[in-house]
Amino acid sequence: MENTKHFDKKVYIETMGCQMNKSDTERILGMLSHFGYEQTEDAKNADLLIVNTCSIRQLSADKAYSLVGVWGKWKQEEHKKELEGKPFRDIKVAFCGCVAQQDKEKLLKRFPYVDLVFGTNNVYELPDLIRRINTGERVCATNETPKKFTDGEEEAKYEIKRAKSLNAWIPIMEGCNNFCTYCIVPFTRGRERSRKPSEIIDEAKKAIKEGFKEITLLGQNVDSYGKTLDKDKDYDGRDVTLANLLRDLNKIDGKFRIRFVTSYPTDITEDLIQAVKECDKVCEFFHIPMQSGNSKVLKEMNRRYNREEYGEIVKKIRDTFENVAITSDFIAGFPGETEEEFLDTMSAIDEFELDYSNTAAYSPRVKTKAAKWTDRFIDEDTKFERLARLNEKNRQACLKSNEKCTGKIFEILVESFEEKDGKIILAGRARNNKIVHFEGNKNLIGEFVNVKITGASTWHLRGEIFSEASIT
Repeated sequence: MENTKHFDKKVYIETMGCQMNKSDTERILGMLSHFGYEQTEDAKNADLLIVNTCSIRQLSADKAYSLVGVWGKWKQEEHKKELEGKPFRDIKVAFCGCVAQQDKEKLLKRFPYVDLVFGTNNVYELPDLIRRINTGERVCATNETPKKFTDGEEEAKYEIKRAKSLNAWIPIMEGCNNFCTYCIVPFTRGRERSRKPSEIIDEAKKAIKEGFKEITLLGQNVDSYGKTLDKDKDYDGRDVTLANLLRDLNKIDGKFRIRFVTSYPTDITEDLIQAVKECDKVCEFFHIPMQSGNSKVLKEMNRRYNREEYGEIVKKIRDTFENVAITSDFIAGFPGETEEEFLDTMSAIDEFELDYSNTAAYSPRVKTKAAKWTDRFIDEDTKFERLARLNEKNRQACLKSNEKCTGKIFEILVESFEEKDGKIILAGRARNNKIVHFEGNKNLIGEFVNVKITGASTWHLRGEIFSEASIT
């Protein structure tokens, strides 16, 4: 296939899971745009259908299987037209992402209408893989060896077709070395490896030049960035750390914000906290998954901290920043979890005043240690009853957190609007990632506006534009 901007085919991608998958999708779309494929938002108009999958929980994998089943019916309908001599579309169906990396050839056997399976380590092979399936071949490309971050050679060949938003996702590292007993990530994304600072800074500069107002640095354990790099070879003799990377990104000209996710608790250093404090473009927001509020369960999860140590980290951050938001992740019904241990998770949300938490019922994943503890599995009714209580606790914590913001003035990056009762209601995010709704003009989309918070609900704040320059 030749490099061309002549679009004669359409591609639709359904993206599931984390921000890293969203970033992979942007890179996939960028590559395909060089080979005759134009993105469409209507799956029924696509010649190439791709599902970018997440395998963290079974529910997400099941959604992908169901979606591909629908696409298979469409493909069969087009094949029937072909046999009848009618005009038809030669639809191709592809699986990528973590489920693809996990299930490999099983997907081709399970879904005979799937043409391509490519894993997390094979994204940059896509042009050749597309060529092969367009000649009638069914292909599975799921290398076990994780792709290395090169000198940017592969990335430089193709543009990144970023989603239409104000935020640019920028991967700075990938993989995980922790092997938590419930988590499939080390098996689907491989071991930790980091990109060179120069590549990240160049990508950030390009995104800012293109008009993005926020960049989010991505990594499964983003605050362990740099451990696979050499400071003398890769960073002019300086320590390759997230803290130093933030300092360099903060020097880029322009009005924009910097965020980073996801943090592993014990990898948050004093220097990182100090870097966030001294860098005016870095937002006061930390996503720090705790997973359980009970120290015994944390040990069985193979997390490298206990309840008290997590609390100390949270305290350091809250003592440093006035309006910081700290969010978390929790699992309900981990194998062997008692009611008393679950109640420790509920109390942790209150004790540490967590602003929001992602919650999920435990889902056994193939290859993980906990999946083998079948004699300790908690029945589904108990698991989901605990999850319901956890969600209610999270709702209460969110409302309490939001109510504390009333009367304060935040800088808001305006992201969207809706017309309601004849008024234009704008929506945007504060530096601490809280969503704020307020009345204004459409031309403020993409601008930074000072807003005084006048009210709070569970999931967002309400406010009004504040004309003075002071910001709390």
